[in-house]
Amino acid sequence: MPYAVGNIGTGSAMKRREFIALLSMSAAWPLIAKAQTDGSVRRIGILFGATEGDPQVTKYLGAFSSGLRQLGWIEGQNIAIDYRWARGSIERARSLAKELVGTSPALILTTGTEPALALRETTATVPVVFINVTDPVAGGLVASLARPSGKITGFTPFEYDIGGKWLGLLKEMSPGLRRVAMLGDPVNHNFRGSKASFETAAQSLSIEPTSVAVHGAEDIEREVGSFAAAGGGGLIITAATFSNVHRALIVNLANANKLPAIYWNRFQVAAGGLMSYGPDTAELYRSSATYVDRILKGEKPADLPVQGPTKVELIINAKTAKAIDLVVPPAMLARADEVIE
Repeated sequence: MPYAVGNIGTGSAMKRREFIALLSMSAAWPLIAKAQTDGSVRRIGILFGATEGDPQVTKYLGAFSSGLRQLGWIEGQNIAIDYRWARGSIERARSLAKELVGTSPALILTTGTEPALALRETTATVPVVFINVTDPVAGGLVASLARPSGKITGFTPFEYDIGGKWLGLLKEMSPGLRRVAMLGDPVNHNFRGSKASFETAAQSLSIEPTSVAVHGAEDIEREVGSFAAAGGGGLIITAATFSNVHRALIVNLANANKLPAIYWNRFQVAAGGLMSYGPDTAELYRSSATYVDRILKGEKPADLPVQGPTKVELIINAKTAKAIDLVVPPAMLARADEVIE
């Protein structure tokens, strides 16, 4: 129903506030009409590697929900979502994958390599959209990035050469580094993949590289403490569930031992980490809504190529740098996408 602004004056029965409210509703009508064409409710599942209530994951879920709304999908109206949280446990991820598949969803969205692999092992019929899986080809999730071929597709955060870039940035931040340990989950193929570029860069930078396999809190405490004792070291924290679930522990250990550390995601720097270089994860979640929409409307995952990030961010925590006796180079400050004071 159209409204003429010129007909609304101080004596009109419709007050300005009411008019603005009606105008907002009218703008939303096309989306609602599009989403409720057949009156059905579609059910999807989401399998997280993280813990329920994690503030950063909540933020990312907001980005995903926003993406869905823009496409006409409103949770509680025409779409229902079942959430499951693996809390960093591989076995729990496998159990929850079976549980979600048992609900007969139209598709499942998942985040991280371990939950994605759990779903691949569980179903060959339910479409799966993943986020934050490095090299899904090596992981056996898809046949190729351009033509996934099966029921799985999604969004990958970076390529393996990121290992060398992390080391270069860490050395630039702390020129006196002599040793660097790359922490990763031995079950996760991206740890093995990033290792090669890390070791190549270490050779050119005259740094002694160490690859450290960790999964749980006990591994992290033991290995970081042992590495820090020799001095002159720094840390690279690779992308895996452990680096999300145990981020407070890792950040506190690194800072307490004055170990310069680079992480793969902004949320670790927001928690007090020194710096990060990686994708805008919120944007990956928002983009994943487009694939959910297309699959719900009948497209096949096999026809949807795996996509990479549209933006990679350098985030620096200046307060942490000062606390561990580092001076951030002006050139790095100028390049940073965000500086946390």
